[in-house]
Amino acid sequence: MAGLRLGPLLRYVDGSSATVWAETARPGTVEVRCPDGDGAGGKAGTFQIAGHHYALVQVTGLTPGTATPYEVFLDGTRVWPLPQDPFPSFPPSVIATPGPGDRTRIAFGSCRWASPPTGEPDPVGPDALDALAKRIAADPAGERPDALLLLGDQVYADETSDATQKWLAARRDLKDPPGIQVADYEEYTHLYYESWLDPQVRWLLSTVPTCMIFDDHDVIDDWNTSASWVEDMRATSWWGERVLSGLMSYWVHQHLGNLSPADLDGDPLYGAVRESPDGTDALRAFAAEAEADATAARWSYRRDFGRVRLVMVDSRAARVLEEGGRSMLDRSEADWLREQVFDGRDSYDHLLIGTSLPWLLPHLVHDVEAWSSVLSRGTKGPRWARLGEKLRRAADLEHWSAFPESFDELAELIAEAGTGPEAPATVCVLSGDVHHAYVAEPSWPGRAAPDARVVQLTCSPVHNSIPLSIRLGFRFGWSAAARGLGRVFARHGGLDRPAVAWRKTGGPWFGNQLMTLTAHGRSAVLRLEHARRERNAAGARLRTVSETRLSR
Repeated sequence: MAGLRLGPLLRYVDGSSATVWAETARPGTVEVRCPDGDGAGGKAGTFQIAGHHYALVQVTGLTPGTATPYEVFLDGTRVWPLPQDPFPSFPPSVIATPGPGDRTRIAFGSCRWASPPTGEPDPVGPDALDALAKRIAADPAGERPDALLLLGDQVYADETSDATQKWLAARRDLKDPPGIQVADYEEYTHLYYESWLDPQVRWLLSTVPTCMIFDDHDVIDDWNTSASWVEDMRATSWWGERVLSGLMSYWVHQHLGNLSPADLDGDPLYGAVRESPDGTDALRAFAAEAEADATAARWSYRRDFGRVRLVMVDSRAARVLEEGGRSMLDRSEADWLREQVFDGRDSYDHLLIGTSLPWLLPHLVHDVEAWSSVLSRGTKGPRWARLGEKLRRAADLEHWSAFPESFDELAELIAEAGTGPEAPATVCVLSGDVHHAYVAEPSWPGRAAPDARVVQLTCSPVHNSIPLSIRLGFRFGWSAAARGLGRVFARHGGLDRPAVAWRKTGGPWFGNQLMTLTAHGRSAVLRLEHARRERNAAGARLRTVSETRLSR
């Protein structure tokens, strides 16, 4: 029977082309038709991974500055919109292309647990993506993001729902490791079904372009925290299959859609998978090489949205973990980042550096992470080294501040990019992970500040729990008292002052939330919205909590 198992997802979009991703119930030819698109459309044959069939259709012939409805067909049979749409009030999916001089709206957030089925209580509150879908559907011609950036933890391989655990129990004995966590590729696909088949989110992802990057929970909590962590995980019986399946499923479900048509055409793995009757072995070999060597794969990518440049940075798999040489990015990755920032610097007005992990954290957290890195290095002896590693794992001390040299190197890159006659109006570091939202602004003691306004914009979660301990901990973490306490740890570790100082200028905000950056010329406005249940109204709505002008 013809049909879609998952999707369609609208991924890459420029002025005249787009890519649409889908998983089908069987092999065949997937076609995207744009009835009002003046001949626009595209088709692609499916490729097979582990018994599943996928297609990434390149749509061409689109007109800049238009919103073109589309339908999806499998071997000539229409499969989208769904024959029996559970939400018939949702309007047709469209591909909205940017026009010259348009405003650019980038929405972003991270950390999304799958919403429970419709009608069931939601223990963590309303889903910000559901609320965004509802708003766009109510006014299809109104404001919508030109891109939605999902900055990590799109699925939770290590924190499964009750429903998923029941499904896992029907496959295998949950007494065997990894227990209630996912174990293989098939189980990863179930996580994506659970998350992306939510009817509102499914429609949203079909009509708003998305860019994605993984974080730890897409594979496992604390993924690539340290060399000893990796050694311990590789010694288990189940980790090998788990990490390979995580990378394989990420490549299929998230990474492919991040790439432009030109990048896809030049990707040898994508070519090999499409040309093979079964691409599983080729993808598995690639994943094994990527897991063994951080330089073997590049998960980072660049996207330009008019005069806004996004450089999405892999801050998980590109790490160098050996003590004494730890770095958030391996040398080739750091060089690539620099190339993307300075390539045609006069062609953009706003630079967005996407990294799942915040660069600027509360001062106490920053100092403790840097202190732990010194201890783990063995500078104060083996007993302190064991304590440093234990703390690093227990408290998730593995952000940019846990890699002090990388922290300073990023600070220097940002200062250089933001200075001079070709400097953009803003340099924004976009992050998630820490289950609260805030704005922080750096300064460069002892030297002139960059010409650009530099901000750390952190937004998390989209839909997740926010325990009281997190609320209290981060409120204290931003306080003057916590800053003084952090200096105690810094002195004990013999740490130099970081390359920048910084202060919190917005937040902390707690809730299921999204940030939206709207750029027009050299002006930029930041808006934070919370998903809130409304009395006497179905579902939830996004309500503005804060709006700030970043540049004029």
